[in-house]
Amino acid sequence: MEVFEAIRARRSIRKYKKGAVIPREDVEKALEAAMMAPSAVNSRPWEFYATDKEEVKQALMTAHPACKMLETASWAIVVCGRPDLQKGHGFWPQDCGAAIENILLAAKSMGYGTCWCGCYPSQPRTELVQKVLGCTSVPDAIVALGIADETPAAKGFYDPERVRFI
Repeated sequence: MEVFEAIRARRSIRKYKKGAVIPREDVEKALEAAMMAPSAVNSRPWEFYATDKEEVKQALMTAHPACKMLETASWAIVVCGRPDLQKGHGFWPQDCGAAIENILLAAKSMGYGTCWCGCYPSQPRTELVQKVLGCTSVPDAIVALGIADETPAAKGFYDPERVRFI
């Protein structure tokens, strides 16, 4: 799938084909795409937690109630920020956002659906997800990944009224 086609076709998917198996290699490709994202001073201030374990997905849903789609998603990928790797800059949330978008587009190009559920800066959500993962990095978002079992209409569109050419 060509990148512009993936951008136009990407949707937030909240219903997945439960029990669908997505090979770990495909998840690793999505994570490779994430790590190809730009970051301030090339600091790469992120780490990733990926799971297809039902008990971990259940714990993540408890910590982050807006992630109920993990009940049917094949994988959960938690993108965490590492501010310690970017001393003096503070752009790690934007850098993690770029990594997340790369995951979404890479997954779409492989035929999978995704949904981006933000964690940071919401409390106690961030702390609860940290406890589930047993990490000290900052959970920025949870990405649900699976085979879509719905086809939502597009919500994004080009709006020339919001552009000023200078």
